[in-house]
Amino acid sequence: MFAPASLTALLFILLSQDVSGAPTASTAVVGRSMPIRRLNPLSRNLTLVAQRARNQRDLLAVKYSGQSLQQRGTGYNLIVNQETDTGYYGTIAIGTPPVSYDVILDTGSSDLWLTSSTCGASCGTSPTYDPAMSSTFQNLSTPFEIQYGSGAVAGYVAEETVQMAGFSVAKQGFGVVDALSSAFNTNPVSGIMGLAWSSLSSTQQTPFWQTLASDGSWDSALFGVQLTRYGNVSGAAQNEPGGVIDMGYTNSSLYTGSIEYHDLVGTPQYWEINMSELTVQGNSIDIAGISTAIIDTGTTDIAGPASAIASIYAQIPGSQAGTGQLEGYYTYPCSTTVNVQFNFGGNTWSMSPADFTHSQASTTECIGAFFISSIGQGGPSWVIGDAFLKNVYSVFKYSPASVGFAALSETAIAQNGVKAAVPSPTIGAVTAVTGTVSSGALSSRPLSILLCFWLASTSIAFLFW
Repeated sequence: MFAPASLTALLFILLSQDVSGAPTASTAVVGRSMPIRRLNPLSRNLTLVAQRARNQRDLLAVKYSGQSLQQRGTGYNLIVNQETDTGYYGTIAIGTPPVSYDVILDTGSSDLWLTSSTCGASCGTSPTYDPAMSSTFQNLSTPFEIQYGSGAVAGYVAEETVQMAGFSVAKQGFGVVDALSSAFNTNPVSGIMGLAWSSLSSTQQTPFWQTLASDGSWDSALFGVQLTRYGNVSGAAQNEPGGVIDMGYTNSSLYTGSIEYHDLVGTPQYWEINMSELTVQGNSIDIAGISTAIIDTGTTDIAGPASAIASIYAQIPGSQAGTGQLEGYYTYPCSTTVNVQFNFGGNTWSMSPADFTHSQASTTECIGAFFISSIGQGGPSWVIGDAFLKNVYSVFKYSPASVGFAALSETAIAQNGVKAAVPSPTIGAVTAVTGTVSSGALSSRPLSILLCFWLASTSIAFLFW
């Protein structure tokens, strides 16, 4: 049974947010919210955890290293370990008539892609997109391919009508994947929606969010994200409420005080900002002055330079550097409460000790959420993922291009660990339409999209628990 306070908080959330995306009585263009669904890990086998940790480490290098890789939709990397059920994902509706698909929502990449019905057994058992079933499909006949350390995805670029959170974009460019390495098989996820900037797009298409932010479809040209925490909850179900993404506005019920914004570094590509200070157990960690950090919802943990990561664990007695598949990670006594604080040039933001634990290696030893980045030269100093983002309300702003943080409200905090049913996606009418939509493209039923950032609780972009 729910505790009275938790039930009250949940009722307040339901009353304060439009989870269906259905039109409201107002004629003005408004923002919309999508609930986030979280997948919980199904296994805590150490060998499997170590393998996922290794993949997370290796795939991070592919995602962020070098200019040649930056032009690839490396957010696809997030799919590699999706079968570990340790992420947040959401649902979009695509085509005419619209069909819903679960996708990873990733601020660290910029492409939308779905597996195709022609993909065959290599695409696993997740639902696949069938172009023949949609009257608004248009094949642009432009091939694309993404190569990763553990496999590849390939296909062609097309255009379709895409709906999400009560908004619709006609002729949205996306990738139709008809060849997929087995490492990418991930049920129930059918693809990924990148939420970074168009300059990173491997398909050379404008991301869904950027179209809406730039053409006035949103009241405010930004989107906000709140993620829930279940990593420290025993007996959590496979699917749990994961939080929310607010498109076109910030939800004041989920944060307190003001939002502290930080301008992006250089020309917008990733959501990259300066990080000025990091403390662990009250001690300052040498981060070589001001370092840059990418704010990445598609990364579970936090990656940083080897020297800084070593300094972090030096503050924790009993810590040891990992070897083999755990190379780049550290273990530490689970009995130790680790307090971490970040500063990006303004307020100091604390991270819950529960989020410092990536996973448990034994009854007494835990794997830390901070690990050594393998990005190398040309990449960011830090990649800040969900281990931190669960502790703040995050805002991604189109103009001026910036990332904002605000303290979570009691309403938001009360959602952590609450065992409740997750909403189901429905398909239907939208409140704002961009581009030309063919007659009959939209049905009359409300569009309810589940947005889910994968990885809640412990793991990184390839979510590893």
